[in-house]
Amino acid sequence: MWADEARVHAELIKYLEDDTRELFGRFLNGELVGLIGLILGTKGEVEVKHIAIKPNYRGKGIGRLLIHDYMKTKDIVKIKAETDKDAVGFYSKLGFSIMSLGEKYPGVERFECTLLRHKELS
Repeated sequence: MWADEARVHAELIKYLEDDTRELFGRFLNGELVGLIGLILGTKGEVEVKHIAIKPNYRGKGIGRLLIHDYMKTKDIVKIKAETDKDAVGFYSKLGFSIMSLGEKYPGVERFECTLLRHKELS
C-alpha cells in the first residue's frame, strides 16, 4: 500500500464501513505478517485491491498463502486483480491469466490478472 499513514488510515476506514470490502490476514507466531484487501463481487468472485506483506517476510510465499487460503476459506471461484508491471510476475507464478489493459495512466501499463478456481494454485 502506501507509506503515507493518513492514506492508509483512510483506506482502513473504507474497509471497516463498507460491507463489500474485506480484509484477510496471515499471522505467524502471533504477528500479523501479511494482509490482503478485497472487494466482494457477485457470488464467489472477488477483486484484490491491496496486498501488504511486512518487509522481512517478503519473498517467503506469504502473498501466495493469503490468496490460496482466502479462496479456500471463502469458496471463491474467481479472483482478479489490476496491477502494474512490477507485480505481474507474482500473479503469473500463481497461475493467474494476464491481460494487458494498455497505458491507463501516462507511461504506466496496467494488467488485469484473473484466476479461476479450477486452476491449481502453485
